[in-house]
Amino acid sequence: MDLAVLRDDMVDSLQHESKGCVHSDGLSVAMREVPRHEFVEDDRGAYADRPFERLGTRVLAPSTVGRLLEALDPDADSSVLVVGAGVGYTVAVLAELVGGQRVHAVDITRRLVYEARENLASAGYDAVLVDWRDGADGFPEYAPYDRILLEAAAVQPPAPLVDQLADRGQLVMPLGTTEQSIAVVSPAGESRQLGGCAFDPMLVEGEQADTVERNRTRREDREFARRDARRRSGWEQDWIDWE
Repeated sequence: MDLAVLRDDMVDSLQHESKGCVHSDGLSVAMREVPRHEFVEDDRGAYADRPFERLGTRVLAPSTVGRLLEALDPDADSSVLVVGAGVGYTVAVLAELVGGQRVHAVDITRRLVYEARENLASAGYDAVLVDWRDGADGFPEYAPYDRILLEAAAVQPPAPLVDQLADRGQLVMPLGTTEQSIAVVSPAGESRQLGGCAFDPMLVEGEQADTVERNRTRREDREFARRDARRRSGWEQDWIDWE
């Protein structure tokens, strides 16, 4: 089947009252334009409403992307920062909404930065700037931003991200730990909740999937456990006479 038809069917399902994830005409048009198959390995599965795993991160389901971007509600001339670029799909939809030159994205995992850049270029959104850095620090060189999207959960809004909002800007993020909700945060730090969600927690330096683990004690404990598992015990010992 034509992938464009699958893409239209996907967005139709997101607009249907049974899901109701996409309401605005602008977002509907943008999601119909972005070739999601450029961001996942399964062409046909790309337009199913389900997440994918890639390079240690979760590629959000289209319905989740719809919820986040409806909450973000960018204008056509908004400057946008995405914290947690992942493989770049959400970034591409935002580029379709506001223009690639108005979208900046960061990710703490270097491999994902390269992946996002390649995917965005293949999909026609190479004007987006994707940089490798700790998302908790934001991207102050290009602040302030009208909209900031954090695609990872945190107990409270990271102060640097709130500080990088424009006067009438807003930060959208999953707020909480075991119980999370999509929150819209103002420059004053006030938030309103828009319903439950489930996201992985925000990573800090040293927790990336492609990094060397920095906690020596944890590494040593794991090595001792491996040695214990290989060590003979009880009836396996040659010197014990069990007769």
